[in-house]
Amino acid sequence: MEVRLRRVYEPASSEDGKRVLVDRVWPRGLSKDEARLDEWEKDVAPSTELRKWYGHDVAKFEEFTDRYDAELREPGRAAALDRLRELAGDGTITLLTATRDIDHSQAAVLAARLRGTG
Repeated sequence: MEVRLRRVYEPASSEDGKRVLVDRVWPRGLSKDEARLDEWEKDVAPSTELRKWYGHDVAKFEEFTDRYDAELREPGRAAALDRLRELAGDGTITLLTATRDIDHSQAAVLAARLRGTG
């Protein structure tokens, strides 16, 4: 399995494999046709409360990761994470987010979990 991260606003690539949006809210100014998604797995996204608390403050990323990991153990989110594993199979999956700082986003946390590195 290969897991990639990209901003949803970037053009799709033939190397993306399955393209899955992992944000809870639809990206501003982007049509569904432009996004070229295979799936929108919003149930795997962090809770609104956690997302607002984090506010993409890099200084909070480690604690965000811990709190998000706890949320990922909840039944609904755990099922959504399993769905991502299923979609990836033995191929490539690209996790898409509207976040500017992909390396400090829920998509990065999810990629680490899928790769088994986090």
